[in-house]
Amino acid sequence: MSEYHPRRGRNWFTAMGLLFIIMGAIVIVRNLILFSPEFIVDFMFNNEITNEKVSLGMFAFGGFLVILGFRKKFAQREIR
Repeated sequence: MSEYHPRRGRNWFTAMGLLFIIMGAIVIVRNLILFSPEFIVDFMFNNEITNEKVSLGMFAFGGFLVILGFRKKFAQREIR
């Protein structure tokens, strides 16, 4: 990496984390458009595995990947 462009490197973890978050948001927005918010809340709190619960898992996993990606970037910067 160049000293002049420290943010130029590619970070796989952050990119995949953002993709997971975007995909989770697409599912939630699609269901909000197709169903009303009351149905979404009902699907969130019932005992079955639904798209909304999988989307929450995607948000959590995507956030974990983003944090891991930024942590990896800062750890490499401190070594130099």
